Amino acid sequence: MKIDSPNIQEQLMTIETTQVLESKAEYRNLLIENSSLDNQEATKASFENVIFRNVIISDSSLEQFEFMDVVFEHCDFSNVNFSSAIMHRAAWINCKFVGTDFSNSRMQNVRITQSVGDYSNFRFAHLKHVSFTECSLISADFAYLALQKMVLDNCNIDQAFMTGTKLKGLDLSNCQFDSLALNMEDLNGCVISPYQAATFVGLMGMIIKS
Repeated sequence: MKIDSPNIQEQLMTIETTQVLESKAEYRNLLIENSSLDNQEATKASFENVIFRNVIISDSSLEQFEFMDVVFEHCDFSNVNFSSAIMHRAAWINCKFVGTDFSNSRMQNVRITQSVGDYSNFRFAHLKHVSFTECSLISADFAYLALQKMVLDNCNIDQAFMTGTKLKGLDLSNCQFDSLALNMEDLNGCVISPYQAATFVGLMGMIIKS
């Protein structure tokens, strides 16, 4: 699956020392690094051509934020409320988003690699050309997603919630899980390995990948 990478122009960037995130603010052409932000509360801020590096945000509500051409490197946004976010051409690399709320978000051309997102919430999100590679997503909530080409590559999705999400074409064959919460009717066309087939004994409409 082709995913468009962030169009980052680092030569235009200035270093930003951010202490407060403001509602409806526009952040452009910035390198934000080595920052720790607590108790932030803002809505509808936008970020374009921005690199976040070694940034920690905690105990914060940041609803309806927009990210375009953004890279997150070694960041920790665990338990942050990012609900109803818009994210286009973004890369997450070695990040933590444990318990982070991305519900009702729209994500397109987003690549998430070697990150930890256990208990994260993507419920009712729209995901188009989104990949998770070598991620821990234990008990993550992927229920009622609108999917257009999502990849889960070598991820731990044990006990993830996928109820109400149509899984046709989704390849789970190299993911790790002992159980998933889902509806049998949503499994039609999902790709699994022979080993995983034992988990779904009795379910119909499965494709077993040899």
